[in-house]
Amino acid sequence: MTSPFLSTREAQAPQDLIDRAKRFGAPRVAIARAGAPLPMEAAEDATKAGIMVPVFVGEADMIRAEADKLGWDIAGYALHDTTGEEEAGRVAAALCGAGEADVLMKGQLHTDVFMKAAVSRDAGLRTGQRFVHIFHITHPDGGRPILISDAAVNVAPDLATRQSSIIEVKDLLNRLGNDRPKIAILSATESAIPSVPSSMDGQALAAWARENVDGVDVSGPLAFDLIMSPKAVATKKLTADPVAGQADAIIVPDIVSGNALFKAFVYLTGGCAAGVVTGAKVPILLTSRADPPAARIASAALASIKCGLAK
Repeated sequence: MTSPFLSTREAQAPQDLIDRAKRFGAPRVAIARAGAPLPMEAAEDATKAGIMVPVFVGEADMIRAEADKLGWDIAGYALHDTTGEEEAGRVAAALCGAGEADVLMKGQLHTDVFMKAAVSRDAGLRTGQRFVHIFHITHPDGGRPILISDAAVNVAPDLATRQSSIIEVKDLLNRLGNDRPKIAILSATESAIPSVPSSMDGQALAAWARENVDGVDVSGPLAFDLIMSPKAVATKKLTADPVAGQADAIIVPDIVSGNALFKAFVYLTGGCAAGVVTGAKVPILLTSRADPPAARIASAALASIKCGLAK
């Protein structure tokens, strides 16, 4: 029996996100091992939307065969013939490192192989910054999005990595038109308690942000109800907190809480989760076989906005 908590609503790619992406030049996206239905469908959708110029990497015969199934003429786009997952990942990452592509996208290959290629010193994508993953999640009815970091890359991020997450989330929200983002540091309580390490981290991160990051309100620790619910905020008399009940983004303490939180938004509300990895020379798209078409095109739009290429 299907759980009554699961939403039956279909995720919708936010049109305002796509429209904002169109304000910039369409980035060249190196698709590592593109020759499979999902990456090719995603590439076609984003290309037709005007937010991607595909750079295909992988087995050339497989890529052309998938394009033929879609009735898509790809003769005008760059295609790099490679064999296997490791070579495809290495070549796609190297194209981005050499400035021949603006975004790196995962196709039909394992995530560990893909990310190993991305972080390799030979790829030229390292900037000295930490790689952090950010989800941009919207409700099917629209309204303000919520961002979550980090739900996919860093398993147990230390304070320095979460400081990077705050900076990257602020930058992305600024690019999305939010001039003064409100960022919450997730814990199980709004009080700093030594027996709850995430609450102590939340207090430390909020204090660090106040001293080191301009143009943002950061509050922590905050439990989930106090992040999302103005009613809970009023009940607990935290209305003076500038973030409580009106957060634009959530910084999570570990990958388990982040992964569970983003999937709750997706599976329980029908949310559309666009994801991007930041901190490298180029934005990185970690597509998944479970991603619906709406999430794939929204992710491409998010990467385009992160690139911010001048037309």
